[in-house]
Amino acid sequence: MAIGRPIMGILALFFTAGAVLLMFLTLLGGATNTTPLNNIYFLQADTSNIPGAPASSRWTFWQLCAVRNGRSRCGSSHPNFPFDPPSSRNFDTEVNIPKEFINTNHYFLLSRFMFPFMIIGLFFAVLSLFLGLVAPCTRIGSYMTSLLAWLAWVFQVITSSLMTACYVKGRNNFNRNGQNAHLGKKAFAFMWTAVFCLMLATLFYCLGGARGRRDEGYSGREERRGFFAPRRSGSGASMSHRAFRDSRKEHT
Repeated sequence: MAIGRPIMGILALFFTAGAVLLMFLTLLGGATNTTPLNNIYFLQADTSNIPGAPASSRWTFWQLCAVRNGRSRCGSSHPNFPFDPPSSRNFDTEVNIPKEFINTNHYFLLSRFMFPFMIIGLFFAVLSLFLGLVAPCTRIGSYMTSLLAWLAWVFQVITSSLMTACYVKGRNNFNRNGQNAHLGKKAFAFMWTAVFCLMLATLFYCLGGARGRRDEGYSGREERRGFFAPRRSGSGASMSHRAFRDSRKEHT
């Protein structure tokens, strides 16, 4: 086993585990009212002038949550909760809702597609984490794990891009309407850090496989030289024996 491969495999496992943890924290943000999940959200906006809405609202994967003492207070959880302020799932009114949200499905679709892509990316990331346990031992394991980590990276990039496009524009819409809004720093930091971690994991898994192949090829050349060495020495011995016999014949 090449010396470089275990080191690369362990580094890749570290970054994969970090990405999986950050993805799970973001996915479960708002699912319960316990810390730290009640501090993870995508967008917070001042909704005090919207009829029936709390003073401040936060959007997560699971619910539209009220804010009390700086923490989310969410009701019953609904997976793949949409970001669509005027709809019946959010505020069910168009009063004081920014005009950009009215008569459009743009934000609804962006937010709804985030959840399935997140689940798919997390699935491949978890597979990569478990298969990565054998990556330090085999070159094929390194390449297979690298493929899974790359697939997780692709879906995580898509999810993070959808999140950014949806909630950054949503924040801007609320701010233009005089309703103070800001992004959830933890959710955005976790999601884009997970993208970076999966990218590094993919790179280290590939380097581990490539390093193992170079080292195995070097070992193979060393073995072939060792195999031919006795033959060269044996050939030299037979030539010396023939020279000795010839010299005896000349003397006789």
